[in-house]
Amino acid sequence: MIRQLGNAEYKPPVIEVFELTDPQELEQARLQREQSDRNSKWLQQHITEVYAPANRGKIVCIAGEEAFFGDTVEEVAARATAAHPDDKGSFMRYIPRQKMTWIYAT
Repeated sequence: MIRQLGNAEYKPPVIEVFELTDPQELEQARLQREQSDRNSKWLQQHITEVYAPANRGKIVCIAGEEAFFGDTVEEVAARATAAHPDDKGSFMRYIPRQKMTWIYAT
C-alpha cells in the first residue's frame, strides 16, 4: 500500500525476518550479549553513583564495567572505545537533568 502525504509518497518500511545459522556469527552474538549483561549488571550495582547529581544532563556509556561521562555521544563513545576496544556490549544512556519519578501501569 502506498499513501500520499502532501507532496511526498509514503512507503512503509520493509521488514525482513531470517534465521541466523552461521556458527561464527552466533558466537559473536553470544559474546556481545555476555558483555552487555555484565555491563548492565555493573550499572545496576553502581546506579546511585552513575545517576548522582553531578552527572545530571550528561551522557553515560557503560563499557568494560566502567562508566564514561560526557556532553556528546561522540566524546563518550570515543573514550569508552579507547579504554575497552573489545567490548561490543557497551551501551549509552542520557541522565536527565532533573530526577523524575516513573510510573508504570498496565
